[in-house]
Amino acid sequence: MVRKKRETIIKKNLQGRSYLKEICFSYIIFSILVIANALPPVIRVGAIFTDDKRESSIESAFKYAIYRINKEKTLLPNTQLVYDIEYVPRDDSFRTTKKVCSQLEAGVQAIFGPTDALLASHVQSICEAYDIPHIEGRIDLEYNSKEFSINLYPSHTLLTLAYRDIMVYLNWTKVAIIYEEDYGLFNLMHSSTEAKAEMYIRQASPDSYRQVLRAIRQKEIYKIIVDTNPSHIKTFFRSILQLQMNDHRYHYMFTTFDLETYDLEDFRYNSVNITAFRLVDVDSKRYLEVINQMQKLQNNGLEIINGIPYIQTESALMFDSVYAFATGLHFLNLDNRQNLYIKNLSCTSDQAWNDGISLYNQINAAITDGLTGNVNFVEGRRSIFKLDILKLKQEKIQKVGYWQPDGGVNISDPTAFYDSNIANITLVVMTREERPYVMVKEDQNLTGNIRFEGFCIDLLKAIATQVGFQYKIELVPDNMYGVYIPETNSWNGIVQELMERRADLAVASMTINYARESVIDFTKPFMNLGIGILFKVPTSQPTRLFSFMNPLAIEIWLYVLAAYILVSFALFVMARFSPYEWKNPHPCYKETDIVENQFTISNSFWFITGTFLRQGSGLNPKISDRAQTKFFSFIAPFAVEIWFYIVFGYIFVSISIWIVARLSPIEWVNSKPPCSMACDHILREIQKENWFEEQLELTNKQKMSENDEVYLSTDCKIQNSNNYVEYDDTTCDHGTVPLPLPNDVNEESSDDNTVDLVRIQNNFTLKNSFWFAIGALMQQGSNLYPRVRPFTYI
Repeated sequence: MVRKKRETIIKKNLQGRSYLKEICFSYIIFSILVIANALPPVIRVGAIFTDDKRESSIESAFKYAIYRINKEKTLLPNTQLVYDIEYVPRDDSFRTTKKVCSQLEAGVQAIFGPTDALLASHVQSICEAYDIPHIEGRIDLEYNSKEFSINLYPSHTLLTLAYRDIMVYLNWTKVAIIYEEDYGLFNLMHSSTEAKAEMYIRQASPDSYRQVLRAIRQKEIYKIIVDTNPSHIKTFFRSILQLQMNDHRYHYMFTTFDLETYDLEDFRYNSVNITAFRLVDVDSKRYLEVINQMQKLQNNGLEIINGIPYIQTESALMFDSVYAFATGLHFLNLDNRQNLYIKNLSCTSDQAWNDGISLYNQINAAITDGLTGNVNFVEGRRSIFKLDILKLKQEKIQKVGYWQPDGGVNISDPTAFYDSNIANITLVVMTREERPYVMVKEDQNLTGNIRFEGFCIDLLKAIATQVGFQYKIELVPDNMYGVYIPETNSWNGIVQELMERRADLAVASMTINYARESVIDFTKPFMNLGIGILFKVPTSQPTRLFSFMNPLAIEIWLYVLAAYILVSFALFVMARFSPYEWKNPHPCYKETDIVENQFTISNSFWFITGTFLRQGSGLNPKISDRAQTKFFSFIAPFAVEIWFYIVFGYIFVSISIWIVARLSPIEWVNSKPPCSMACDHILREIQKENWFEEQLELTNKQKMSENDEVYLSTDCKIQNSNNYVEYDDTTCDHGTVPLPLPNDVNEESSDDNTVDLVRIQNNFTLKNSFWFAIGALMQQGSNLYPRVRPFTYI
């Protein structure tokens, strides 16, 4: 009995210990699971869609991504995602703000959308204020990065680079850009310098498509980039057909990523060139797997293109954005250093979500493989992606290459950009004979293209074979490449043949310059020749003592030396006349009569030398001991030496004018007496002297005429009548003035005795010469003008 009781007690103790071990083990496992899982079991995400996107393909892609993540359990094994979708009217920012605040109060950890640019900016500002990640997939024309913003749409700067690279590859030199509001390729204008293309940019709307296209056609622009709203592309297609701008000459590049979804039936058989990019990687395994699963859903939002399902770019970006958010949560879950705590926020409070920055950093650093290729972010912007290049070829859109930011354009089918339907067209090729590029064979029996040979001819043959066209070679009539003639505002040579459309293209060794490139299009040059300048290497010459005189001619140095001697001598003379330069050499002996002048002839030359070299000479002209008055304060701006030079020059010029005027015969002219009083005095003196001579002659003559006229060398004509003398008014400018004769003169003298007074004067006296120089210096005039010898016309 005792043994049985003992065994029973031992069994009970063992059973109790086993139960305790199970409880401890369960507690340890539960603790490990709680600690290992840093994410809460349920995470709520919000989405904002406009009313026109209700039940759209974007919403279907968002819901399917949430459903797929919760079902797979690979990224978030212990966490379920729950979505909260709100619908708002387009352009209603007030109601959008209220919807976002209600989602924050419900405890969402991220907000997706909307696609409208105006509403998205308001949502992003709220998310930035409360540290909530904002994930979107729309085009953003702003260049600055935003905090707490994740955008899966390719960067606008990189897209601009892609369009520029395509233009360079296709050698577009004249391009028209048609854009709508909020869909402008403004950065492409700044890239036109590198692309070396002439841009014609027009903003258009569905109502003005035809008007803009008609203007482009008039300007003969055949390369057009269309950056319009995708919903208006059908209207744009209709305008192209109405204006008949759908032949092989035109090449349209559309910026939409979903060109495959549009009906291109009207463009498939007229050889029009249509190019576009595609962001969705339809060849990847990820895309094929997701599309196959989405086909099983009823409202999958897929497009059927040629019997093949296709997901639009906006829907694919929404799908990838949900997976980028889940990948960020996955990496945050692997980081055991920090747990994610859910917090309900309020727009009335300033308190933000503390864990929002950690979640944003994990999403920004996440790398995932999505429907649009590899998804990678740099400061919230997508930096690594691949764009497929699509071309309308063989009656359908086909992939002909791809573009990457680090690799540029990679064309897998170069023949796609050559129209194969124009093989029956014969092009007229203009050229010019020049060895070894184009040469005419000596055989006279040859005709057609076989007459020509050379490098350019072989190059033309290879291009025609690759592109697929026939050609006819002709020589330019004037044997000129092409030069602009300003007189006729026209060109000659090959350029003229191309401009007047008598030739379709030219193949020759023609130099590409700016003038020619402004009127015709050039291909990439097949040869680059630099301009070489040959010159003799200068030999070093031995240094001579007077090598410093080489920059100027010998005549200039002689003039400088003459001026130096003349100014030095003038300073010496002026110092001799200046009382201030004579000083007592012994100031202690004030009664001495010995004075000295520091400006000797050698010191004068030394002073001018120091002044000329601007180094000083230790000699300075003396001034008066009295205080200077303000009357001479005008000389302060210049040195005293300069004023001496000016005064000396003024005196020298004035004296030169006076000397030249005295030697010029033109300046000596006949002058009239200055006044009537002077004329009366002169006539009276002359009459007194000549009257006595006449009386002596009367004694020797029998008879004397009553009216004698005596002419002396004067300007005044004197007439004797009734004891009065009259002078001609042409001489003194005061009319006839009677002058009384002396009493001792016989009254029977002749009544017509006249005397002509002639006076020659020069207006440029010494005083007038100085006055003329002052007037010329002050530019005020002086009423004195040098005379000029009159010209005689034959």
